[in-house]
Amino acid sequence: MPEGDTVFRAARLLDRTLAGHELRSSDFRVPQLATTDLTGGRVLGTWSRGKHLLTRIDASRPWTLHTHLKMEGSWQSYFPGQRWRRPPHTARVVLTTADRIAVGFSLGIVELLPREHEHEVVGHLGPDLLGPDWDEAEAVRRLQTDPDRPLSEALLDQTMLAGIGNMYMAELCFVAGLHPTTPVGEVADLTRLVRRAQQMLDLNKDRSQQTTTGDLRQGRRMWVYRRDQQPCLRCGTTVEVAMRGEPGQERASYWCPSCQPRR
Repeated sequence: MPEGDTVFRAARLLDRTLAGHELRSSDFRVPQLATTDLTGGRVLGTWSRGKHLLTRIDASRPWTLHTHLKMEGSWQSYFPGQRWRRPPHTARVVLTTADRIAVGFSLGIVELLPREHEHEVVGHLGPDLLGPDWDEAEAVRRLQTDPDRPLSEALLDQTMLAGIGNMYMAELCFVAGLHPTTPVGEVADLTRLVRRAQQMLDLNKDRSQQTTTGDLRQGRRMWVYRRDQQPCLRCGTTVEVAMRGEPGQERASYWCPSCQPRR
């Protein structure tokens, strides 16, 4: 699932493409919105909230288009007549202005909400690592509410802090020298860990290729994420991986047994 900085970039792309423009046409290719027409509506802008995207459109009434990329989704911007880079049958939303087209491919969530109902889809989220509401102290407070919870699970819980996915979870545990199963209550400096999380996403929000090592070369961008059975970039020990989480919602955890020993 895309990380918070990826969603932040998608919001910025949609904002550049649509904000301030009138829709010449709208094409919703999902059953529940198949007959919806927002032609003539003016797009106010798009904002990211954790891993959610909110596009505000003033049409017959103030609407918010709520989308989520899930595992395979993406938003792309085109000029009229330009060939799409993904198969047309995977398009779920097509929004057209006088000179640009925004296409949402393979989106996991597509729904249109009255503006006043936005809180129903994002109100449960914790402080957004890249949002104007970022609150380091509040994120730490939320994480501390369950000291026995494994750190990997707590970091992935979007109600604690919004924006961390599997990649940043693995990399944060590595740079902190903590095994993913370490209970939150045993993290010596939780504030420092949360601060690192915000710094990681902030440093990557303007990059097309993410890195936590500072090295953009192929195979050198991540310390442990997706490096199972490869040598740790720091010590050379073989990186391990295990699936953890509730049945049906398992996530892969990556760690270096030497740099992140079990306690």
